[in-house]
Amino acid sequence: MKNYRFTIAVVISVIAAMAFPQYFTEINGYPLKRLIVPLLQAIMFGMGATMSWQDFVHVVKMPKAVVVGLVCQFSIMPLIGFGLANVFVFPPEIAAGIILIGCSPSGLASNVMSYIAGANVALSITITSLATLMSPVMTPALMKLLAGEFVEIEFLTMMFDIVQMVILPVALGLIVNTLLGERGGWLKRLLPLVSMAGIVVIIAVVTAAGRESLLRIGALLILVLLLHNSLGYLLGYWGARLAGLDEQSCRTVSIEVGLQNAGIASGIALKLGKFATMGVAAAIFGPMMNITGSLLANWWSRKRGR
Repeated sequence: MKNYRFTIAVVISVIAAMAFPQYFTEINGYPLKRLIVPLLQAIMFGMGATMSWQDFVHVVKMPKAVVVGLVCQFSIMPLIGFGLANVFVFPPEIAAGIILIGCSPSGLASNVMSYIAGANVALSITITSLATLMSPVMTPALMKLLAGEFVEIEFLTMMFDIVQMVILPVALGLIVNTLLGERGGWLKRLLPLVSMAGIVVIIAVVTAAGRESLLRIGALLILVLLLHNSLGYLLGYWGARLAGLDEQSCRTVSIEVGLQNAGIASGIALKLGKFATMGVAAAIFGPMMNITGSLLANWWSRKRGR
């Protein structure tokens, strides 16, 4: 059951936020949505602090797998999101939220799921790191191209917001890890727990904020996002397979494509002032991908090739 602990915590947070939204919207007049960006920065700092310059050596060691993973990451999910947003009839900002999920980089959960699945963990960390570093350019560019018909996208503003929320904390974490070296073992053990707790809180706050939209269009949106998530796994795997990657790397690319960083999507929605609309897709996708990702990873772990 230990492989499902994080998933269970996410599910409990969603249920609690839906049942008692008043406890997750504000405390003594302080709106809890203001915690989203600081929590996301703490999570990104944790990501940076568990990285080392050695992680980027894998780009040289397995360039083909890294390139295939990044191409799949920034093509499959954005295009699926764009297709689903146009096929199904949603309010414009909800539709833009679906595309936003697709245009976000992969998240820390993908590294955990890759480990459980017996996939290529080094490749997973490398793809996640590079996709995150590329997100200040790729996410606004893709959103401008694919979601411009639904909401107004300011490329430079979004790029600056992502740099502030993601790149600076990751860079700071990487510097701290480099300076501490062997003395930073305690930090590497603590920060993943802090990151997971932060993700659980973000999901609860976003769920509570978007509760009314979820109740109004939740069933259809859940179906669409489940389709989005599932197609990400499927097309990510077969995209890697067609590129000639080995089984472990195919599993890795599948997980990297299917698991997006819902926290970044929530932070962007907040910065755009559309937290309760564009953020709804992230509120659903975050818990969903952890459930489906856990199931897929545990199924793969029992198959030959681990």
